[in-house]
Amino acid sequence: MSITVSLLFCLITSVSSLLSSDISNGRFTKNSRLWNGYINLNRMKCGTTYRSSLLMMDVIECDVAIIGGGPAGCTCALYTSRADLKTVILDKNPSVGALAITSHIANYPGVDKTITGMELLDEMRQQAVDYGTQYCRAQVFMVDIEDGDGKRYSKTVYTPEATIRTRSLVLASGAMGRSSKPFPGEEDFLGQGVSYCATCDGAFYRDSEVAVFGVTPEAVEEAMFLTKFASTVHWITPSSSWEEQDEHVKDLLSKPNVKHWNRTRMLGVEGDVSGVTGVKVKERDQKEDNEIVIPVEGVFIYALGGGNQPITDFIQDKIKLNDDGGVTVNEDMETSVKGVFAIGDIRNTSYKQVVVAASDGCIAAMSIDKYLKGRKSVKVDWIHK
Repeated sequence: MSITVSLLFCLITSVSSLLSSDISNGRFTKNSRLWNGYINLNRMKCGTTYRSSLLMMDVIECDVAIIGGGPAGCTCALYTSRADLKTVILDKNPSVGALAITSHIANYPGVDKTITGMELLDEMRQQAVDYGTQYCRAQVFMVDIEDGDGKRYSKTVYTPEATIRTRSLVLASGAMGRSSKPFPGEEDFLGQGVSYCATCDGAFYRDSEVAVFGVTPEAVEEAMFLTKFASTVHWITPSSSWEEQDEHVKDLLSKPNVKHWNRTRMLGVEGDVSGVTGVKVKERDQKEDNEIVIPVEGVFIYALGGGNQPITDFIQDKIKLNDDGGVTVNEDMETSVKGVFAIGDIRNTSYKQVVVAASDGCIAAMSIDKYLKGRKSVKVDWIHK
């Protein structure tokens, strides 16, 4: 008990210091990642345990924390767990990554050609869990990292419901999944009403009107979350490709504060010095000049996967990035910070294949084992006793 109280005291002290820093630097605003994360009351599923508020916030200590539950993250977790390293995966949503939305996988060695991406990912995740990995549904909004020696908890990962202190950190959050250019005004108002994370920013729009663009499972889930706060959630879907009979879609459309704009193009985001004021749309079945502006204070954009913009917003400027936005790594998958590794699409390589992501995970895991156990060379994982 005393250890837990001490850790929570340290956490509160650390957060207070960070909040003071954000206030003094003018970053403590409506869309501050730090503030947004700590007021979020969305539940985090971690194994079979749920935490639902700051009063129940967990402090988890582990050997390896992996941000991202795709093929790279799951493979890394499989290897580190087999090496008897306490491993935690933090995964925002298992159904929205590049592999999860792939209908069929025909070129991954050893699997049936009819297997779907989601099915393959489920198998990968379960295999890692079977060897001891702790899998958590959680949105990471910030990390604190410093060069480590492999012996102390030199990295801290913050989610709305838990703080994870770890000896090594793996970045496997993939790419943003944007195959198209940003909408006009999207980049201008990013952080000023434009967001990609309703669970981070949703509570700031209590009794306000917001828009959610997209037909992905993530868009549906995030729109549902926003119904707890917003007076009206305008769900904008450019086509009817979504499954009308899907239970999640039916639940969303049954909410009295949801207005569905089906077959509607989003043309841009409008705003002023105060932030977002509306989204310009055009209903496909109407005349060309029938463009309208929906008055909203926030817009949450969830486009289809397949893009190449690495998800590094939670890292800020704490590690070195390549000119193309990918995380810089060496041959061991280690970043510019000792004990922090990056694998998969977050590296923004040209070889965006499941087998390559899995290979990255394997290399990182063996490198982590060497790093944490003070080995001079990697230990090959051929036999597990």
